[in-house]
Amino acid sequence: MKVGIINVTGYAGMELVRLLANHPEAKLVSVTGRSEAGKKLGQFLPTFIDVPLTITPDLEGSPDVVFSALPHKASAEACAPLVNKGVRVIDISADFRLKDPAEYPRWYDFNHPSPQLLKESVYGLTEIHRNEVAGARLVANPGCYPTGAILALAPAVKEGIISGDIIVDSKSGVSGAGRSLSMSTHFSEVNENVFAYSIDGHRHLPEITQELHDVNPKLKLNLTFLTHLIPMTRGIFSSCYAPIIDGKLPSGAAGKKKVQEIYRAYYKDMPFVAVTHVPPQTKQTLGNNMCLVYPTIDERTNRLMVFSCIDNLVKGAAGQAIQNMNLMFKLPEDMGLKAIAVYP
Repeated sequence: MKVGIINVTGYAGMELVRLLANHPEAKLVSVTGRSEAGKKLGQFLPTFIDVPLTITPDLEGSPDVVFSALPHKASAEACAPLVNKGVRVIDISADFRLKDPAEYPRWYDFNHPSPQLLKESVYGLTEIHRNEVAGARLVANPGCYPTGAILALAPAVKEGIISGDIIVDSKSGVSGAGRSLSMSTHFSEVNENVFAYSIDGHRHLPEITQELHDVNPKLKLNLTFLTHLIPMTRGIFSSCYAPIIDGKLPSGAAGKKKVQEIYRAYYKDMPFVAVTHVPPQTKQTLGNNMCLVYPTIDERTNRLMVFSCIDNLVKGAAGQAIQNMNLMFKLPEDMGLKAIAVYP
């Protein structure tokens, strides 16, 4: 299939090129980036010296599928005409993730230009919406934080073993902020430093709430979501906590074993989620499309604790997008995505 990328010069766009270069069924035919238009990909970034494409202002080559790696609002404006022309689109921005158009002015400071497409778009967390993704024209790729948080909590939410009073504490590497310069991502500000941000409400909160509600509409959610920036390039580590409903699990070691069984059964046939025997680490997902999940119980407080790790640029962005593309074109879900993490 012929593939196009809008905005190849951002981190997600560059990661798409890296992963698609080894995809046996995808031919990259067009990459755009207005600030670098006219340059060969290898001139823009020597990593891509062997990719024979020139960056252009607009898409060329009649692609069958287009990945949009533009910022929010700009992405919706670029994607809508493509969808209307019959091109299949995977949007890596937030522009088609939320089903309620009224949420966009609140969380993203713009009125959605194509609210009619929100009804059609499919939230592209494959592990939750596999069947819908396979038939979609427009896929809204999940946010990086929601990917780790939802995958950490979905089995417990589905099984109804926890109350909705959930805390998600997430920590991200700096690449999650993108390439745009800001004081908060300046080396001198980030190095040897950790800090919380968006403490009055991160814009990924409604996305997590929406999807967990879909997993179990009966669960009344009261979700606290807090994000931190940590001094590393890639990776998201999420620690999730929720009270276990009395009587839903046996006590002691038997309860811990049961939780592991619930999670392993839920993710049994899903190639990119692994339920681990020990708490995972971000470096164990570096450069690959895995989400590592470790569920356990704090016996003292009878509280579920789940830890998840992803690479925010792969499972949290470009890798998840290719996973969705594979399903949309009836290819093996793991095609082009079998890399083992770089460790140490």
